[in-house]
Amino acid sequence: MSEKVRSMFADIADDYDRINSVLSFGVHHAWRKKAVLESGAHKGDHVLDCATGTGDLAIEFKKAVGESGYVMGTDFCAPMIEPAPGKAKEAGLEIDFEVADAMNLPYDDDAFDIASIAFGIRNVDEPVTALKEMARVVKPGGRVVVLEFGQPKGFMKFPYDLYSQHIMPAIGGWLSGNREAYTYLPRTSAKFPAGDNFLALMDESGSFQSRRAVKLTAGIAYVYVGVVQ
Repeated sequence: MSEKVRSMFADIADDYDRINSVLSFGVHHAWRKKAVLESGAHKGDHVLDCATGTGDLAIEFKKAVGESGYVMGTDFCAPMIEPAPGKAKEAGLEIDFEVADAMNLPYDDDAFDIASIAFGIRNVDEPVTALKEMARVVKPGGRVVVLEFGQPKGFMKFPYDLYSQHIMPAIGGWLSGNREAYTYLPRTSAKFPAGDNFLALMDESGSFQSRRAVKLTAGIAYVYVGVVQ
């Protein structure tokens, strides 16, 4: 991943959780819970969460897999991952965290039951490569789960575009002191393949025997689930 993106996330790491909750009105927590539900995670599963950031999705997965399960959270930006162990400990959960790149994962083939990434695949230089890597480390029949922003249409399109392109950068920039970061994030969301177009990327990876998309909040976000072949 580019040094520019890494540097941008490092700059906003300290305020990331607080600003996320403000800008999403807390809805991102419900989206993560939905991603875990759609993954089919159950007690004892081993889960890899890529682009884990401050660990929110890893924490939700650990709640699902229980003490008999295992969760590893990784991120390519060290400052982003720094708060994650403390958050897990505060929640009474044992989760491992380390720095790793989703396009070059340092894990054996078939090491996990589930690999996930939330709001990170669009920041990867080569999304198809990341999908292949995530599928590589998952056992056949396991799942790769992607939670990502979409581009809502119909009655939601105008208010969402107004909010994401104008209001979000202003508020995010004011709270973080880095308006460029909160201009970059919605801009990449608006351009990144969503719905059927993202399913086409999953097909291009050649890694899945089946895949599906679940629309969230009128298409503001999607959960994609691919069953590894």
